[in-house]
Amino acid sequence: MSTTRSPEATPKTAEEFVRWSQAQPEGERYELVDGFPVRLQAETVSHAERKAAVWLALRNALRQSGADCRAFTDGVCVRVAPDRVREPDALVNCGPYEPGDLTVPNPVVVVEVVSPSSAFTDNGRKLIDYFALPSILHYLIVYAEESRVVHHRRADAAGQIFTAILGRDADLVLDPPGITLPVEAFWDD
Repeated sequence: MSTTRSPEATPKTAEEFVRWSQAQPEGERYELVDGFPVRLQAETVSHAERKAAVWLALRNALRQSGADCRAFTDGVCVRVAPDRVREPDALVNCGPYEPGDLTVPNPVVVVEVVSPSSAFTDNGRKLIDYFALPSILHYLIVYAEESRVVHHRRADAAGQIFTAILGRDADLVLDPPGITLPVEAFWDD
């Protein structure tokens, strides 16, 4: 999803950004990048459908596993640095969270569904941002048109990241939180 800097953007910390973004008109969504609010662009129906399919597949797998985790779709954010807050297309948080908060404390899986305008950022800056947060163990990049998922997985405490490219016929193993689901589940057609 493409982004543009907010015209009234002023430097903000993650804490200031959370308060600021909650005061914005309904339907306006932002991320905080290098201390500046960046408005998220409108998306296509097919992008929204793919995000919903990803969220539903994660939610169903978590329910079947009994894991103390919950899947969220966009609107829930992740603080990745003091001046950086990202809003993935879907995420899995494990453990407790505050229902009234904009961010979750323990994201384990984050997902971005690639659009033509977001491919560069999803594969570059967001990869770095997400893995800067120690709780994030899996970053999934969903390529809807190619029916593929790129699975970046934190391999160890030293920060090594392993990458696999999975087609629709593969199984996606996310441990933790201890779930396995077919990649096909991300395509509900």
